[in-house]
Amino acid sequence: MLAEVQGWLGELEEVHGRLAPLFKRPEPRARALGYLKGLLSNIERKNGWQLAEFMGEATPDGVQHLLERAHWNADEARDILREYVIEHLGDADAVLIVDETGFIKKGRHSAGVKRQYSGTAGRIENSQVGVFLSYAGHGGAAFIDRQLYLPQEWIDDPARCRAAGVPPSVGFETKPQLARRMIERALDAGVPCGWVTGDAVYGGDRRLRAWLESREQAFVLAVAKNEPLWWQGPSYASAEAIAQAQPAHAWKQLSAGSGAKGERLYEWARVPLWRLQLSEQERRWGHYLLVRRSLAGTPEYAYYVVYAPRRKATRATLVRIAGRRWEIEIGFEATKGECGLDHYEVRRWQGWYRHITLSLLAHAVLVALRTQVKKNT
Repeated sequence: MLAEVQGWLGELEEVHGRLAPLFKRPEPRARALGYLKGLLSNIERKNGWQLAEFMGEATPDGVQHLLERAHWNADEARDILREYVIEHLGDADAVLIVDETGFIKKGRHSAGVKRQYSGTAGRIENSQVGVFLSYAGHGGAAFIDRQLYLPQEWIDDPARCRAAGVPPSVGFETKPQLARRMIERALDAGVPCGWVTGDAVYGGDRRLRAWLESREQAFVLAVAKNEPLWWQGPSYASAEAIAQAQPAHAWKQLSAGSGAKGERLYEWARVPLWRLQLSEQERRWGHYLLVRRSLAGTPEYAYYVVYAPRRKATRATLVRIAGRRWEIEIGFEATKGECGLDHYEVRRWQGWYRHITLSLLAHAVLVALRTQVKKNT
């Protein structure tokens, strides 16, 4: 047990050593390490008061200063997070997974808060929504980027934005646009990856799909059943109609990976889609509809649009990539449950990014340690 604790602390201090140059003054530098330790501690609520108590401070003033007023750049910390994750999980065939999660909040002053659908609550709630990018690589998955979604009603109220510390340069961006920005940062930074995946919020955005194609970035993205697709020529059919037209022999039972209750078994069909492809390079890439059908009871379907090199686009490979999307949901659960992702009480734009980035760093340390244990057993 002592060796485990020492290993945990040693890894955390190594990560903090990477962060240290971001801080000009020793007080916030030291407090950042205490904050990370607190996020990984067993205290029940990782808010300002309890973190301050854990750090041996009489009031949360120092914690609030770290998150709100101290001089350090959360985007530089994000880049350190990304580099750390790639060092431990880097894989040329890794998957970038995009998804959002909600943070239930009271009042109207927290940056981006409004009554909106929250997947966390499963209903419309007063909440903030963050869009996140996870890296699922060799041995595990960890987050490498985050963006706070700012609804249009906030953009239309400059005084409200100023009060919450939202930079004047921030304009309205949809969730798929925020996803594209994060994926672009990762690709431009040379992050090794083979695939991008996400749910229908992102797969249903044709501009995001077209941009990924322009980067020759393979993807397996969920779409709604009524998504119009070119099939058997330049005419549209819905994803549902294409799936229903498939004969019995087009389906094969495969596992989408292990879950809490064992293998996630479904029937899968892979259907080539039609695209006008003129050059030899374009013909090396294929467009497909991947369909998932449940085994028990009345069949339930899920649909994925695929763009990938033809040599890589086997049904087994595409099923594996679609199955990795669940890893970001596991990441949200772990980061909220173990690293205080949703325990913050800050309201301002900068405070959100600082807390979230430190929480993602704490989670990355856990993932790195667990990956090392797997390698050694």
